[in-house]
Amino acid sequence: MKKIVILLFTLLLCYSGCWAGDEVKGHLFIIGGGDRPDSLMTQFVELGGGKDAKILIVPYASGDINDTGQYQQQEFKRLGCTSVEYVTIAKEDIDSKQSLDKLDGVTAVFFSGGDQNRLTGMLLHTKFLEKIKDIYRNGGVIGGTSAGAAVMSKIMLTGEEKDVPERKSGDFSFIRKGTVQTAEGFGFVDNAIIDQHFIIRKRENRLISLVLQHPDLKGIGIDESTAIIVNPDHSFKVAGKSQVMVFEPKASVKVTSDGYLKTDSLNIRILTAGDYYLLK
Repeated sequence: MKKIVILLFTLLLCYSGCWAGDEVKGHLFIIGGGDRPDSLMTQFVELGGGKDAKILIVPYASGDINDTGQYQQQEFKRLGCTSVEYVTIAKEDIDSKQSLDKLDGVTAVFFSGGDQNRLTGMLLHTKFLEKIKDIYRNGGVIGGTSAGAAVMSKIMLTGEEKDVPERKSGDFSFIRKGTVQTAEGFGFVDNAIIDQHFIIRKRENRLISLVLQHPDLKGIGIDESTAIIVNPDHSFKVAGKSQVMVFEPKASVKVTSDGYLKTDSLNIRILTAGDYYLLK
């Protein structure tokens, strides 16, 4: 019996050690949309290796992937990067060797803006996405703007609303259970829900609704021209021109008979460039 206990303890240590060795070494660079100042994008490039960074743009959220890919390629080249490509491979070939080879040696991946549902529809549960996650685990930087920010969390805002009057649909005028539609995101962030264009588009209602329904998660609303840079220790730093709002449920949540959400305590933090926040 004693030998069995020792063996189990040894296996547990080995298992824990394997997990410790798999800790993330990379960074996330999550932009709330809008203009991307050079001072902001230069920080992304530096995390990817500076001018020696090998960048792959993933423009599948866009309605015109070639135009978006070319535009963002020129943006990075203007910042001095020489190795910048974008991917346009069709969905049926996304896990082909030709497609996966495009990620070889990549140190920085950038998800464009557009419609996050297009992006998840293209990449969710693919080998291509898993290889991007490997880049992140091994020290690369994964960035995204607007839709490319929304996909970062495990619970993803789709941008749609349900069970509200048609004339109000999309306005997010309610803090009510079940009105904000979500879908599965990429899960780079698993303990918070990310929202974008946050302050300028007054999106507080929809994020508050979600964090009250998921009180184990935090809500992070990132404004335009602003980013959070998530470090391997799960802290993030705010960069850019505007603000980031963090919602932290602090008490039990109740639902009224007509579906409205209420709580006695919801902590709100408003952060600006240079501020740090610990996600865990």
